[in-house]
Amino acid sequence: MNETINYYDNNAEIFVAGTLDVEFGIIQNRFLSLLPERGYILDFGCGSGRDTKYFLSRGYDVDAIDGSEKLCEIASINTGIKVRQMLFSELAENSKYDGIWACASILHLTRKELEPVMAKMIKAVKQGGYIYTSFKYGEFEGFRNDRYFTDFTEKTYRDFINEYPDIKIIEEWVTGDARPGREDEKWLNLIIQRLEPITK
Repeated sequence: MNETINYYDNNAEIFVAGTLDVEFGIIQNRFLSLLPERGYILDFGCGSGRDTKYFLSRGYDVDAIDGSEKLCEIASINTGIKVRQMLFSELAENSKYDGIWACASILHLTRKELEPVMAKMIKAVKQGGYIYTSFKYGEFEGFRNDRYFTDFTEKTYRDFINEYPDIKIIEEWVTGDARPGREDEKWLNLIIQRLEPITK
């Protein structure tokens, strides 16, 4: 994970230039349509701050975090709110958020690291709340272009979350990359809901 954070610290301006103005409204709105008005969102690995800025403009309350100190500085400027530097493993909230937005972020964890982080995300979202996350489509795990990636297909992701009985996949779909010229790169998009406890 340190190598990946170093990559973003060293390439923050280039990364922001390539992502800040990418049109992502269809997926953002798909997520927001599930949340209560003026709901509370955690942008979990906010990068340039693009999505936080959009959610704020739609009247939502947003906490934004990122592991890269440089990206936090830039995203704070882009969004007008204080973006906190924090590792995914440091999440420690309990039933706080209506939704967690983890767009192309937790994909940088190893499978072993992702397991406890997923549990922390489930705990941090309210019962009945939603998590959006996305991964590069495939079965690769390892370093690619100086960053670590864990890729998933529909089947491998379903296998991965089998150990979490308190969530279910609401939607899953595959898209091309939203960045111009990279449409052939495929992404797995997922919306997951934390289930209400079963009462007898």
